[in-house]
Amino acid sequence: MTIDADETRQTPLYRFWQPRYWPLWLGLAVLRALVFLPYRAQLVIGRALGRLLFRLIPKRRHIAAVNLRLCFPELDEQERHAILGRLFESLGIGAFELGMAWWASDERVKGIVRIDGLENLQRPLREGRGVVLLSGHFSAQELTGRVIKMSVPDIAALYRPNRNAFVNELLIRGRSNTASRLIPKDAIRTMLRTLKQGLTVWYAPDQSYRRKYSALVPFFGEPAMTNAALTHIARISEAVVVPYFPRRLEDGSGYHVEILPALDQFPTNDPASDALRVNRLLEERIRRAPDQYYWVHRRFKGRPPEFPDPYA
Repeated sequence: MTIDADETRQTPLYRFWQPRYWPLWLGLAVLRALVFLPYRAQLVIGRALGRLLFRLIPKRRHIAAVNLRLCFPELDEQERHAILGRLFESLGIGAFELGMAWWASDERVKGIVRIDGLENLQRPLREGRGVVLLSGHFSAQELTGRVIKMSVPDIAALYRPNRNAFVNELLIRGRSNTASRLIPKDAIRTMLRTLKQGLTVWYAPDQSYRRKYSALVPFFGEPAMTNAALTHIARISEAVVVPYFPRRLEDGSGYHVEILPALDQFPTNDPASDALRVNRLLEERIRRAPDQYYWVHRRFKGRPPEFPDPYA
């Protein structure tokens, strides 16, 4: 695991011996054991876990329901509720996908993940160009990312430090299988330096963003505070932007990852227009499997006062 000392530091796990961490240790042990189950059995148990989560976390259920109502007004309530149910089943499966990403063998992971378009990522790297590997918060990012790392070993990913020190330590250690470098999400200078070195950085700018370089841009036709920093990142680093999207296959056979050609004529001189282009690209992919997108985040929070809080 190649993580710069000034970016992340590993803490010995034995330091998390206190009783408040015991439930996490128990959950980790159970997940570690369940990884050995056949993949289709994991899907069955994961869906059951998701149905339990549907009842246990009403706040997130409400947030997801609001997002679906705003983004899919053309669907009736019954159709949106069906997507909501499948979304939580997908979240349950996601726990097993995380375990597979952390502990399954390379051979097992490669056996269920198929990648198309890998040359779209490798070509600019051979030319010495940095690559922003653009995506969103979809299911199976961690698991499918392992296969990408097998072909592009020196890949970095942005990450959000967790408030729980033990959880944060587990995430740092687990992601060594999907990223050789971890960059805190606010360390933009480190990201630019990495791209200028001709390396790859995974980037998902699809959550509500209200800081510098933010813009109010439609997402599924609904105004959303959006991260428009990709324009500046690509211009300063001279990196190309390569979109990629993972999808869990409905027949239970595994996953399909598509790596698309680099965005042409990107960036422009209009960050908001570039952000809208990214949003529309995400929308097109989300519509293919709406239940595999993380609707549990408050995508439409933090808007100007004239827009009411839809989650209130």
